Amino acid sequence: MSESDQDPKYKRVLLKISGEALMGPQGFGLHPPTVERIAQEVKSVHDLGVEICMVIGGGNIFRGLAGSAQGMERTTADYMGMLATVMNALAMQSALEGIGVFTRVISAITMNEVAEPYIRRRAVRHLEKKRVCIFAAGTGNPYFTTDTAATLRANEMACEAIFMGKNGVDGVYDKDPKKHADAKRYDYVTYDEALMKNLKVMDASAIALARDNHKPIIVFPLDEPGGFKGILAGQGTYTTVHD
Repeated sequence: MSESDQDPKYKRVLLKISGEALMGPQGFGLHPPTVERIAQEVKSVHDLGVEICMVIGGGNIFRGLAGSAQGMERTTADYMGMLATVMNALAMQSALEGIGVFTRVISAITMNEVAEPYIRRRAVRHLEKKRVCIFAAGTGNPYFTTDTAATLRANEMACEAIFMGKNGVDGVYDKDPKKHADAKRYDYVTYDEALMKNLKVMDASAIALARDNHKPIIVFPLDEPGGFKGILAGQGTYTTVHD
């Protein structure tokens, strides 16, 4: 049986990517060809009939923690970071709809001119209608990262797994593989191991929320063509974080 004839492993998933993933070879901002490439990866999975939620970070434009570290009031800095995620979500929406994938940007901060407000039942209906839902503005609260927002939305939308797309890394390692040649990659790691060993999968509160709701986290290389689709067919290199 060919890969295209097989049912994908999951029917509804959440894809979390960092804002930095959208800046491509640039050091800042959005790189349209990179955004379009990621949109093609999402489309390839959407074409399998998989319902997709997305959460995109804002670190390519503004990072709340960095602003706070430079003396900015933390709550204000975090809200600025949330607005950056809305800009990234709109860029991804434009790229997806340019290749024929119907999309809704759903913001935790009300801004009716550019995005829908977050209403859980409406978002679920969008997924059932095979629209990609891009959740923007984090949780709408300061002091919570987009990792936590991703886990929260994955639970609310009853996603079967959280896919963490990483650049230049094909899974979870015991130490930074870019700095240590002897870094060991895990095929599988428990939530508690990830927390105790500080493995940098997600922030601690996001991992704990996934653990409490038995939501598997799959860490895979976003810059590997076909990687997202391949995992749904049980192929490729990745790390699964689960019980």
